[in-house]
Amino acid sequence: MAGKTETVRVALAERSYDIEIGSGTLAGMPEFLRARTKSDHAILVTDSNVDDLYADAAGDQLVGEGWEVDLFAIEAGEPSKSVDAADELWNAMLNEGADRESIVVAIGGGVVGDLAGFVAATFARGLEFFQAPTTLLAQVDSSVGGKVGVNLPGAKNMIGAFWQPRGVLCDVAALESLPDREYRAGLAEVVKYGVILDAEFFAYLEANVEPINARHADVLTRIVERSCRLKANVVEQDERETTGLRAALNYGHTFGHAFEAIGEYEELLHGEAVAAGMRCAMQLAVRLGRVAEADFERQESLLEALGLLVDPLEADGDEVLRLMYRDKKVAAGKLRFVLPDRIGHVELVADVPEADVLAALAV
Repeated sequence: MAGKTETVRVALAERSYDIEIGSGTLAGMPEFLRARTKSDHAILVTDSNVDDLYADAAGDQLVGEGWEVDLFAIEAGEPSKSVDAADELWNAMLNEGADRESIVVAIGGGVVGDLAGFVAATFARGLEFFQAPTTLLAQVDSSVGGKVGVNLPGAKNMIGAFWQPRGVLCDVAALESLPDREYRAGLAEVVKYGVILDAEFFAYLEANVEPINARHADVLTRIVERSCRLKANVVEQDERETTGLRAALNYGHTFGHAFEAIGEYEELLHGEAVAAGMRCAMQLAVRLGRVAEADFERQESLLEALGLLVDPLEADGDEVLRLMYRDKKVAAGKLRFVLPDRIGHVELVADVPEADVLAALAV
């Protein structure tokens, strides 16, 4: 039975859109799409894990409502977020007769959403795009804000675009089918929002560890809604990362992206890398005298309670620094880090000594 539905409006003038959040919302996909597009041809992009779980049923629903539907399933996993996979989708869409009146609907996690969104942004100079994220990480982070793209072998998210969806449909019931590791990886981004933007939300997470771990639908609806609202507030003020405000969303990511690359995008899930990265970033903030040791311990305790006390991958320090210098926050050849000065607030900090960065790896 569907519960209460929450709606977060992302206000971006003519690019504004709604994020609908609740339990059982996927069943309303035909109505959700019809209210936002005049198209009758939907390109559904999913992966090998989600295809049988949700995408097939969504396609059947749309066909039953008179849509022409083409369903493409990529291999699950970060390696599919590639130029080669995008090329395969472009050509498959061309062969199926997709045109500028077609829409692209991503049904799956962050890899599916980023890849499908990039394909939507570039095919025929841009198609309407919708997201139906089925992982926690995608629901609270990657499906919101319009950043789409693919990886290069040596750099994550280096090829991409800003392409806002026309709507996002979050069904927290889909999170029940997530493997435990995938679910916990998504919680890393939830914790991130508390650290960077909302001390009260961080306290809510601390107080609700048990229902979060048990995946209670009402609590999940609350944390997805609040995470989306916090991210939407930032995106509304800095849609294309021109003011530096949106950089706050990358807390833990400078370290985390380096760890992902060290593991060749296969050893750690993105959320696990972010969890390890947040530990290093908070440790770095302690070393620089920006936060008290108690703030570090508070973050450590919450991450541990949620099964996210992830250690950084072992690597040569010079290699870690080399990968960090590829980070998009590097300016004038200098590393910059998103670091807290208290729970609930972060700043972009430049001129961080490399010795302190390396020392922060020892959490």
